[in-house]
Amino acid sequence: MGEDEPVVDTQQQAVRISVLDTSPIVAGSTARQALHNTVDLAVLADGLGYHRYWSAEHHGMAGVASSAPAVVAGRLADATRRLRVGSGGVLLAHHPPIVVAEQFGTLAAFHPGRIDLGLGRALGGSRRAADAVREEREPTATSFADRIAELLGYFDQDRPVRATPAAGNVPAFWLLGSSTASARLAGSLGLAYAFARHLNPDEAGQALRAYRTAFRPVRLSTPTTLVSVAVIAAGTDERAEWLAGPTRRKTSLRLRGDRILLPPPEEAAARPEADRAAAAAHTRGLVVGSPQTVRERLQAVLDETGTGELMITTPVHGHADRRTSFELVATVAKQLVGR
Repeated sequence: MGEDEPVVDTQQQAVRISVLDTSPIVAGSTARQALHNTVDLAVLADGLGYHRYWSAEHHGMAGVASSAPAVVAGRLADATRRLRVGSGGVLLAHHPPIVVAEQFGTLAAFHPGRIDLGLGRALGGSRRAADAVREEREPTATSFADRIAELLGYFDQDRPVRATPAAGNVPAFWLLGSSTASARLAGSLGLAYAFARHLNPDEAGQALRAYRTAFRPVRLSTPTTLVSVAVIAAGTDERAEWLAGPTRRKTSLRLRGDRILLPPPEEAAARPEADRAAAAAHTRGLVVGSPQTVRERLQAVLDETGTGELMITTPVHGHADRRTSFELVATVAKQLVGR
């Protein structure tokens, strides 16, 4: 059984929990503090038994400090003992595949058996930011599938030019997506698939079924999945809802074209009741509540998708509240049952 294939006993499948972190820069904070918070949270997650910790690539966003997942992965691997670390994901359209192979081959050489390379095709920011990241001469017409094939070829040494650190230093490959199209691509390539339910909660079950139907045992012997879920856990439902106010407000404003840093809960709670109700409608995929409520809703996600791993992202303003939420989810996870 491969490192990232689900662990199964004769009774039930063990449910893995992992972390997706954008290194959020909240109101009143800085990018430096956000990145130090990421290291602190990774150390906590390592001790709590989380399986992997991914940093997502974004560019030109005032509220996001995770622009360089390969750099962050190296720092987190140094700071932790057993946690798998990596990208969720590297946006392959922005980078020559050989550079990505060299970066993650180097990481795998330093930390064998602990590096994940998740690949995505989103812009990761505005069109202007994407144009600034890509060099003018960088080809953009090459299909995502072709760029994946080129990247994997460097690890297989099936290229006329060698990505030397990649030889014998191979991370676990994942394809990221939030649609049935990405699911089918991952399945056809025989790659592990990570579905971004926190971005598209309505299509999760359908996408994972499409992945399993399309799966071919090219690089993995069996379909391997995880599902990312936005979760805010607290001691009571009321406390959790209060902590969720800022992300509900930020999401609502973003849909209207207004960009703000995640505000403190007191500011979000001061909004009129009608505004807060509208914000809640735009964030229906967010799992919010006490441990019991969170357990029930996460179990529903497992039942819907059939996955054996949940990757948790927690958009709250206070770092201490984020730590508490991950501690509660770690306790809840012991009560979850996978297929």
